Formats: sequence, structure tokens, C-alpha cells
Amino acid sequence: MPLPVPALLCCSAASLLLLLLRWRRRRGLWRKVKEARQRQERSLVQMEMAVRRFREQHPSVNMISILSLPLPELSKKLRDGSLPPEHVFYTYVGKALQIATETNCITEYLQESETQLQKMKLTGKLGLLYGVPVSIKDSIDCQGHDSTLGFIKNLNKPAAEDSVVVQVLRRQGAIPFVKTNVPQSLISYDCKNLIFGQTFNPLLYTRSPGGSSGGEGALVGGGGSILGFGTDVGGSLRFPAAFCGICALKPTGNRLSKKGIISGVPGQKAVAAAVGPMAKDVESLALCMRALLCEDMFNLDSTVPPLPFNEEVYSSTQPLRIGYYETDFFTMPSPAMRRAVRETKQLLEDAGHTLVPFELMNVDYMLFNFCVRGMFADGATSFLKAFKGELEKSSMGLFFWLAKSPNWLKTVLSWIAKPFVPRFSDIMRNMRANTVDEVWSLHHEIEEFCHQFIAQWKKLNLDVMLCPMLGPALSIGYPRKLSVAVSYTMLYNALDFPAGVVPVTMVTDEDEEELKGYQGYFRDWWDRTLAKAFRGSVGLPVAVQCVALPWQEELCLRFMKEVETLILKKNRLV
Repeated sequence: MPLPVPALLCCSAASLLLLLLRWRRRRGLWRKVKEARQRQERSLVQMEMAVRRFREQHPSVNMISILSLPLPELSKKLRDGSLPPEHVFYTYVGKALQIATETNCITEYLQESETQLQKMKLTGKLGLLYGVPVSIKDSIDCQGHDSTLGFIKNLNKPAAEDSVVVQVLRRQGAIPFVKTNVPQSLISYDCKNLIFGQTFNPLLYTRSPGGSSGGEGALVGGGGSILGFGTDVGGSLRFPAAFCGICALKPTGNRLSKKGIISGVPGQKAVAAAVGPMAKDVESLALCMRALLCEDMFNLDSTVPPLPFNEEVYSSTQPLRIGYYETDFFTMPSPAMRRAVRETKQLLEDAGHTLVPFELMNVDYMLFNFCVRGMFADGATSFLKAFKGELEKSSMGLFFWLAKSPNWLKTVLSWIAKPFVPRFSDIMRNMRANTVDEVWSLHHEIEEFCHQFIAQWKKLNLDVMLCPMLGPALSIGYPRKLSVAVSYTMLYNALDFPAGVVPVTMVTDEDEEELKGYQGYFRDWWDRTLAKAFRGSVGLPVAVQCVALPWQEELCLRFMKEVETLILKKNRLV
């Protein structure tokens, strides 16, 4: 029976009203995006004006020589008074402006940093990082500034106070001066969001800078920051460092305070997140850890164990017993990745260290059953909630569809897909909502996995581990297609081991030729896509990972320093 005309008119009016309300809401969101981009542009103008004023007042300052100083030397000159803090500050503001213009890595200039600079000269307190300008990832709270995570809903919600890490940095004399770009939600190793756009790799603009600390990677890699801070829940410090040719340290999850740092999936405990530093060299990372591991850190956050930096371990010259592997048998390494491990192994052996093969087991189970299932144990409800009301979701359309599907459909699709695309099947199966009992069982299983890994480590009497690091930098757009390629980094978040990245070589013509035969272990769409993402990379940096047992950051840094020293020595001889 046809509806009466008044009823049809009411339905039409209601539909039009809903469309109008939706249009108004979307227009409001786009207005917020436009305002945020204007603030970003104003920040760059403020930086330009500040640098111009300084250059007019101090035309004789040699900015090139300041930029050439490594952090330990720069810090020493700042502390002994031979280099004025304002010379260093405005030199880096100028360089950061240049890199931001080229790579779109800075989201906001912290103008109060100029006030801090003036006050610092009056107080005369000389912390270990006195006068050092530092850059801060978007998701790390700085008082009076947004921590957006690339979400429009987080705009115009300035942090009430500094995160503990930023508070300690300020007390040590460091000057946070910019915040840097991230991918939307942080659960990505690219660096793009609808608010601020795509960040580019400073070494090659067609390549991703990595993520989620991609703005930091681009800024530090381009020389616009001497010390940067990011977070890592699956490689988010290590990917940008490796892709941009710099060093980074992902500490044990609670070695540095995470208070005031916003997580991509708040509350999940299966995969340990960490905050850590990024710099051009290992000694800079060590200086940073010395400064942060102080009484201020332990007093401001009593959940952080009071473990000061162990100078004796870091400075030791005793030969190391080093485990190593060239592949995890899940993500086939690129030819350059495999060569990076082999050449580094040989250099370490020639230097008197003992290298022991280490056999990885069940990496696929770890990645899917621990990491995917652990991070999305609620069926990805929390993750989806973060996107509610946002403008752009198309790049994650399949993921959203899967996440929203009921458990029975995920199970059925997983069963159907298993013979044809086993990895996709495993992702679907492990994205279902878990009961509390299942989550507890999962956490227990992860603990057992960690104990078994440590037992294998100790059976071989290892000090540290040499591991591959995904590289070279993938072309822009590829990381979001290749979420499965995080296996090399994600392992050490699941285990909660400290892991650092050191660049050791560059892609050669021979690597590029050998890549033509790359097929991967599964020979599926992901393997074919990864081969494409690696291509055309001659001259780009490739890194290795250096890993230690939990709470042994100093040993990890000592190992990283050894690798760095041997690589520099080799390059001088070539």
C-alpha cells in the first residue's frame, strides 16, 4: 500500500534535515582543518621572522660551523660558555625552517621557546642539555599545544601540562622548539594525516620518512634538529631512523616515563610502547639518556624504576658475545638488508667479538596472535572509536570493514581465505573481539614467549643481538599497504627489549640487480608489493638493529656505538 503524501513529505524533510546537519558538521570539520593549517603556516612565518631578526643583529655568526658540531661537543661548548645559547637556538630554528619547507615535517613552532631561552640565561642553571634545542613528536604533550595524533577532534585541545619527558628536558636545560608530524592514529609507519598532509623523506622526496615518528625522522635526518623525541609501539622510532639514515633508541617500555604521552590504542598492554630519542649518532643518544635518567624523572613519575645511567656498562671495552640472524623467515629481507647484517657481523668478528647464530621461531604466530590480536583484543572497538566523526577513512576502508564485521563473519572469512591468502586469513582471525578470560590467557602466553626467548638467549650466553632492520625507505604510500612488514621491529615491542637502529651501508647497484629475483616467503600480494616498494633505491641508507635484554639500555647503546665506530672506520679506509 503506497504511503500517503504527508508521510512521504515528512520522510523527505527528515532526510533533507539529516543531510543538512551532516553537511554543516563536515563544513565545521573542514573549517578546523583550515585553521590548523593556517596556524602551521603562521608558525613557519614566526620562525622565519625570528631567524631574520637574529641574523640582522648577529651577521657574523657562523651557522654552518654550529650545525656541523655533534651534540656532545655542542653541549660542552654551551655549558662552558664558549658558544652562546641564542646562537645555537636560532641556527637550528633557521635550519628547521628550511627542512620543514622541503619535507613538511613541522606542525607547530613553540614560540615560548624564545622566552625560555631568555629566562635560562638569567637563571644560570647548567643541566646536561643546557641550551640544546630539541624537537618533540606531536603525540608528546607540551603545555598549551595540541597533541592531535592527526585527528581533527583533537584540534584546539591544548595540553594542560608538559609530559614528564618534556618537563625533565626543560629542567636539564633543553629547549623544546617545534612539534612534528605523525600519521593519523600513529598506527602506521608512514607519515600522513588529513590535517597537515604528507611528510617527505629528506634524502629522497618520493620516499616515506617512516613513522609514526616520521616528522622527527625527517627533521633530524635533514639536520633541522640535533635531538628529537618520538614513541615506538611497533617500530615507530626505528622506521624513521632507518629510512632517514640516523640513529634511534627504543628503550624498555618503562625506562622513561610515558606520562603525558598519548597512545594510538590507549590501555592495551600486549605490545609495549616506549618513548625514546633520535639523533645523528649514538653518543648523542647516550648523552640524552644520561640527562633523562635523573632524580627529576624518578620523582615526577614514581612508576619509572630509579635506574640512573650506568656509565660503567656503556664505557666497557670487553669483547661481546653477539647473537645474529639474517632473516625472520616471515618478511624476506631485501638484498641490502641481508648484506648489512653480513658485513656488520664480519666487522664485529674482525674486531674480536664472538658472533653466534640465533634461530628465530614462530615469528608469524608472534605477529598475528600476540600483536594483531593483542592490540585489537576488543575487536578494534577502541581503535575505531578514535576515527568516529573524522572526515577521511578511505585509505583504511578494508581495515574498517573487517574491524566492524561480527566475530562469526571474521571466522568464516578467515576459514575461506586460509588456503589462498594465509596471512590475510590470520589477520582476520585475530581481529575478533576477545573475552576477558581470553585476554588474560593471551597476556600469559606473551609472558611465556618472553621467558622462552630469554632462555634461548641465555643458553647461548649472549650479551646482545644483531638483527635486520626493514629498509631501504619505501616509496610514499607503500607502508599503509605493507602492515605485515613490521615483523623485524614489532618482535621487540612484544618482548619489551631495548632496541636501537644504526645506519651501516647504502643500497648498491648490485643490490638493485639482485632485487629482481625477490619473491618473498609467501609469494603473495604483500610480497610482490614489498618488492616494488624496495625498487629504485640505489644510494639510500640501510640500517641494522642492535638489541639487548630488558633494562639494559646502556649495553644496547654500547653495542650500537661499537657498530657505528667500526662502520666509520671502514668507510674512512675505503
